[in-house]
Amino acid sequence: MARAAEPPGIAAGINQIEGYLLLQGERDAARERARRLTGRLDWLTSDQRAEVERVYLQDQLAVTEQTLRTVARRCEELRAEYQEVYRTLRRRLLLACLLGTAALSGGLAAVLAAR
Repeated sequence: MARAAEPPGIAAGINQIEGYLLLQGERDAARERARRLTGRLDWLTSDQRAEVERVYLQDQLAVTEQTLRTVARRCEELRAEYQEVYRTLRRRLLLACLLGTAALSGGLAAVLAAR
């Protein structure tokens, strides 16, 4: 989670470490799920068990990678949408401030002219 005050290189490094740790955690969890699956298949030979675990792990990691890519793409889409909304709100606020200032200036000028 990069903070605004961090230089871009540090933020990128932190993001890489977080991604690595996330992937390692998912790899460990997938490996454990594979072991639980093959543990219930007591008729498998050792080689078959190892192959099923390898294929299961490979499939799980592929699903995880696809899911993470989908989430990352959606995050980028949302960031772009929110940035546009923020720009629009800033423009509206600036316009409201300018109109308010103009109205106050006009009202003050009218009061001073009436004296």
